[in-house]
Amino acid sequence: MSNAEDRLALGRALFSPRTVALVGASADAKKLASRPQRVLRKHGFDGTIIPINPGRDDINGDKAYPDIRSVPQKIDHAFIMVPAKAVPGVIEDCAAAGVKAATIFSAGFAETGEEGMRMQRRMVETARAAGVRLIGPNCLGIANVTGHTVLSANAVLESETLVPGHLSLVSQSGSMMGGTVSRAQERGLGFSKMVSVGNECDVGVGEIVDCMVDDPDTKCILLFLEAFRDAPRLGAAARRAFELGKPVIAFKLGRSAVGREIATTHTGAIAGADDVAEAFFRDHGIIRVKTYEALFETPQLVMGFKPPRGKRVAIFTGTGGAAAMVVDQLGLAGIAVVPPPQTVIDELAGKNIHINDAPLTDLPMGRAEGDVYPTIIHALERSDHCDAIVAVQGSTATLKPDSVRERILNAGRVAKPLASFLGPAANEALHILQRGGAAAFRTPEACADAVRAYCEWRAPSLHPAPDAALRETLAAGLKAQAGRPFNEHEASRFLGLLGIPFAPAQVVQDGRAAVTTGFPAVAKILSADIPHKTEAGGVVLNIADAAQLKTEVDGMLARIRKAMPQAKLDGVLVQRMARGIAEVIVGFRRDRDAGPLVMVGVGGILAELGGGHAVRLAPVTLEVAREMIDEVKAFAVLRGYRKQPKGDLEALARVVQALSQLAAAEAVAEAEINPLLVQADGVVAVDALVALKPEA
Repeated sequence: MSNAEDRLALGRALFSPRTVALVGASADAKKLASRPQRVLRKHGFDGTIIPINPGRDDINGDKAYPDIRSVPQKIDHAFIMVPAKAVPGVIEDCAAAGVKAATIFSAGFAETGEEGMRMQRRMVETARAAGVRLIGPNCLGIANVTGHTVLSANAVLESETLVPGHLSLVSQSGSMMGGTVSRAQERGLGFSKMVSVGNECDVGVGEIVDCMVDDPDTKCILLFLEAFRDAPRLGAAARRAFELGKPVIAFKLGRSAVGREIATTHTGAIAGADDVAEAFFRDHGIIRVKTYEALFETPQLVMGFKPPRGKRVAIFTGTGGAAAMVVDQLGLAGIAVVPPPQTVIDELAGKNIHINDAPLTDLPMGRAEGDVYPTIIHALERSDHCDAIVAVQGSTATLKPDSVRERILNAGRVAKPLASFLGPAANEALHILQRGGAAAFRTPEACADAVRAYCEWRAPSLHPAPDAALRETLAAGLKAQAGRPFNEHEASRFLGLLGIPFAPAQVVQDGRAAVTTGFPAVAKILSADIPHKTEAGGVVLNIADAAQLKTEVDGMLARIRKAMPQAKLDGVLVQRMARGIAEVIVGFRRDRDAGPLVMVGVGGILAELGGGHAVRLAPVTLEVAREMIDEVKAFAVLRGYRKQPKGDLEALARVVQALSQLAAAEAVAEAEINPLLVQADGVVAVDALVALKPEA
């Protein structure tokens, strides 16, 4: 089958089964295993329900069977609720009976440890051999709201009357599937498809998103994520969604997590989990929100629009305090709140609406009645000074909920994203706006977050094709290394193949060797076993002459051999001291989830203490490398801050772009230049690290 046929078959099995088996179904209404049968009936499922329970012939009016093999008819989808140790046997039954898909509610697999992981792997092997697709385990199920097939043990899905709509949701948290539905429906927002994915032992987030992209009822896809488990497939699906005009909006937990596995580089310590997620979302055209409410409030703001040209927002209000909260949040996020240009001021004055050129347009009390709001909206819509509009309303929205029709809905479809924030509690007005297709927000934080997310949204990145000649050159360099760990000198020669300039250097075995690099010099211990030389006492700077060099080299070798007898020493690397305007770190890392990454930031021994950095998926173009440099605020010192000499940022961009091409060298796990000295004319690298994948 083609990819399209695969998606169609999977989508039918997951969302439109005609015969559903409930394995472990119970007739006791107090037990959780009784709920899926009730949920299916409650939401209008008109197919065949087959309870599987060896102790019953009938459960709540549906004929029961002892096991799946005993069922005489074809089963499309099995919902499994038996204890974990019994699940592999059920999967064997599904395989023998030709079941297309199985959702495993049962917990006790990979999330519990190694034994659970082994059991999960065996189960997946059985399913794949027979073509059975698995959701879960440890998940709460699936809902096709528009198709009246809700197969879940989630309590919210039993209690709620589900509202059909254009949103679809994939959640790695089972409970938050129900939580998101209840909160969104309270606001008048409806859903098409929903999936709780659990452990993602087989079908992952990416494959489900791919199915949702094909769903004619889905106009926007929401992701509640805890981790990346299916990143390549998710990235490809998000790109396809972007092409078809279906925004993908993600809320990801773990923004403050620091517990990612890292190797030996500063790059691994600096570019943590949230940076990787940010780079991944940006690269694939996924809109990232950072507040939970914005996950389901943002769709109506962005549906029907493409990414903006800039990050400029126009805000007007009849209640200054409420709007100022939105302005503050946008300012903290780096989004410009822009004043109206004179052309807009003059246009509105001609219609007897008088505003000034302050960034926040605050209408005097009592001057926002009639068609004032729609008139201002259309003036801002036509002006090219802003990319999005925020209209803030005060107590009138509570006292006269229908006023939002006059103020917002009467403006009709606007050619720019228009967000409405209602300062007081105004649930009825929120409902009116959302039923009318307008983006309405309950809190200033969610409003600002949604507008920020739109302003930062970008089309999926285009990555340069790997250079065939460079790929061959890197392969030859790796072959010459023969799988040995790189010391610094070997790393610098290898990275030099990318065209990155390094300071002249020479390897000596003791202090008696003649040195031709010149003085002042720096001496560094040379060992693949000592990646952080400064901390080990293996770096001496500003060596003035040959006599001092002999003393420092011999003393360093003796000191390191005594302190680290297990380290294999390849001698001492002597380099001519180089100077620059600033020290920069440029790093490459092959992330286990998102793939190859490149990073640039403040370098030297201060790298891990902060100062700013930027991360992208690799490889990058020279244009993207320039963007990354522009993002690092600390690089102001290289832009002539306070009349300081300017650094060669174009040369720095070339190094970022060059190092990103290590994406073509599959054996390389990490690489780093720290520091790279940025000079007035050019750059020079004075330290290098390259780490291979363990299997290499």
